[in-house]
Amino acid sequence: MNGFDMDFDFLGLNNMIGDDTEFIPLLSKDDEDQMKNEAVPESLSLLPLRNNVLYPGVVIPITVGRDKSIKLVNEAYSEKKAIGVVAQKDGSIENPEAQHLNKVGTVARIIKKLQMPDGSITVIIQGKRRMEIEEIVTDDPFFKAKIKPIDEVMPDEDDERFDALVSSIRELALKIIQESPNIPSDAQVAIKNIESPSFLINFISSNLSRPVDVKQELLEELDVNKRAQRVLELLTEEFQMLELKNDIQSKVKTDIDKQQREYFLHQQMKQIQEELGGNPLDQEVSEFKEKAKKKKWGKEVKEVFEKELSKLERMNPTGVEYSVQSNYLDTMLDLPWNEYTTDNFDLKRAEKILDRDHYGLEKVKERILEHLAVIKLKDDMKAPIICLAGPPGVGKTSLGRSIAEALGRKYQRMSLGGLRDEAEIRGHRKTYIGAMPGRIIQSVKKAGSSNPVFILDEIDKVGHGPHGDPSSALLEVLDPEQNDTFTDNFLEVDYDLSKVMFVATANNLGQIQPALRDRLEIIEVNGYTVEEKIEIAKRHLIPKQLKEHGLKKNQFKIAKKVLEKLIEEHTRESGVRSLEKKIAKLVRQIAKAIAMEEEYDVNIKAEDLTKYLGPGHEKERYEGNEHAGVVTGLAWTAVGGDILFIETSVTKGKGKLTLTGSLGDVMKESAMVALEYMRSHADHLNLDPEVFDKYNVHIHVPEGAIPKDGPSAGITMLTSLASAFTQRKIKSRLAMTGEITLRGRVLPVGGIKEKILAAKRANINEIILSEQNKKDVEEIDERYLKGLKFHYVKEMIEVTDIALLKEKVKDPQKIE
Repeated sequence: MNGFDMDFDFLGLNNMIGDDTEFIPLLSKDDEDQMKNEAVPESLSLLPLRNNVLYPGVVIPITVGRDKSIKLVNEAYSEKKAIGVVAQKDGSIENPEAQHLNKVGTVARIIKKLQMPDGSITVIIQGKRRMEIEEIVTDDPFFKAKIKPIDEVMPDEDDERFDALVSSIRELALKIIQESPNIPSDAQVAIKNIESPSFLINFISSNLSRPVDVKQELLEELDVNKRAQRVLELLTEEFQMLELKNDIQSKVKTDIDKQQREYFLHQQMKQIQEELGGNPLDQEVSEFKEKAKKKKWGKEVKEVFEKELSKLERMNPTGVEYSVQSNYLDTMLDLPWNEYTTDNFDLKRAEKILDRDHYGLEKVKERILEHLAVIKLKDDMKAPIICLAGPPGVGKTSLGRSIAEALGRKYQRMSLGGLRDEAEIRGHRKTYIGAMPGRIIQSVKKAGSSNPVFILDEIDKVGHGPHGDPSSALLEVLDPEQNDTFTDNFLEVDYDLSKVMFVATANNLGQIQPALRDRLEIIEVNGYTVEEKIEIAKRHLIPKQLKEHGLKKNQFKIAKKVLEKLIEEHTRESGVRSLEKKIAKLVRQIAKAIAMEEEYDVNIKAEDLTKYLGPGHEKERYEGNEHAGVVTGLAWTAVGGDILFIETSVTKGKGKLTLTGSLGDVMKESAMVALEYMRSHADHLNLDPEVFDKYNVHIHVPEGAIPKDGPSAGITMLTSLASAFTQRKIKSRLAMTGEITLRGRVLPVGGIKEKILAAKRANINEIILSEQNKKDVEEIDERYLKGLKFHYVKEMIEVTDIALLKEKVKDPQKIE
């Protein structure tokens, strides 16, 4: 049993001890002192115990069956002699020898002897004090040994820690007795009435359900304090096991009761339904068969369905498997096998819908119409899967919705952000409890047709977890050559996804698995200019927010200039998501004033922006060219283009290079390449090559808390170093972006449109780019390029020739 392994009836000893017995089981302090002071003989007869350990003060009943032990008991009881009680090291040994006995035991006396009907003898013995065997004198007719008594090491009387330890042992023992159904409540009385700490510890040690070797360890521990700590540890383990056992028994009982109740209810329901003339199982099977007649599935799927239906008919309706099988058949019946909506390939209508829902994005809408035209002419869906790639908030997901409306198809969206389990795509085997199809099949079922427009949102944010790789599972889904036989683990039959129009969206193409990216036709969805954002706000965002907040058009007005200030000073993004939130906040302020019947001005003014939205951030501004080594670069971020400043300072030293500003490995390598190039081309800048060994160089990129990486700052770092060493001014209102090589080549970089927009916001006039980026600029609408001059370069020397002026900065530093 868990907790104490006790039979507390022997505490009263009602059946074994007569009225004339002098023994009182629960020792007082005086009794304990008297026992310790009793004289102990130099030699004692030894009684080996197989599966128990006797402790001083404790009373235990023992059944004696071995001949030697019976002789010893009869002699000791008749002559009222003390005996030595020792535990065997191995209880399985029938006739132990001297080496099989533990050295430490207990001096004891026999209180009562009872003859049993089977010839064995039961004796009640009480431990007196610890003793140690010095020498076995004889083993015939029973063991006799020279012994010496052992005294305990007691703690100080005023030891508060020991008192707390004993108190904890007592309380925990009482809890175990209370929690265990097999221990009589009388045991609590016994525990409560034991005064002596030493006897309490011995009493509890004796009744722990622990192996003999553990009990022997407690007997041999002479330090009462340490023994108490060990007993508390064992009690704590016992209590935890008891709690766990009771908890499990309670849950099992609840489950069994619930199952029995459900079984009886099912039997009653079955009886009632049979009397009413209907069996629910037969009705369900009949419904399945009727639905199956209307399905347009092929021969193979039909055979699988009929086979699984016949399995269902043979199952017990109260079993768990029945509900799994029923769920499987329901899924098969709910799927739109070979059911399609009719496509509307009126491309002029599609163009109108795209123009209505999205302002700007001309190139994107043109690519989508081209894509639809190819599908119309080919009359099948084996065209590349569209992937709309661009920063957040530019309308990628809503473009997919517009495509669905233009084609007259059902629309389904599935977010892949953070997906880490392959089963989310392929489903679980139906043998598992609670199994279900993957989200692809679930979405097709929800759409009700086999050719919906399916948006795979945030495909670049698919994770790689311990349960497979979801991006690899998507390879089959998005491959036009394979997805006509897509296999879901739950369905276990092929489903044709070739007519589904998949449209993926992504923020960062670099994070998409290469094999998956190869199956996608990338359509870049770039950010908006300020002018486009103003139009989007007027046409879409403001009307939408007024409708959602219950306001009329004449209750909220915002001038174009105020809207421009809102965009430039309160949002920093390529898209319009943050702009929509700010507009919603302004609309709520008006709604609150109307609801509280306060006075308000319909027209939102420039000063209201600070009042309602807080102080705005400064526009990205060019910082001038008054300082040597400060150059404006162009960067791409997840929320669009941005400008950054590269700062270089030189101080006398030994040519050490220091880089700060949360720079990534690629950016650090660009700085090292730029410095090495400067060393090898020092003569072009009229510098002594030895100057690089005399000065330490420190390159810093401000906004140090923001991580920065990528190769596109290479020419910016080179120009910054050149300006710092020559102390020449940088050309006014100039920015640049490009990768560099040790040979001096300037390589192309990405995100050109976003970077150009950032340059315009910062009032930049001239931009240096790689010659190979010229084609990217030519694809951009001329509206974005207005007021900008581009310098296309092939070599790094060209960069310094364009960027560096002959004029020195004010108070130039002497570099020599």
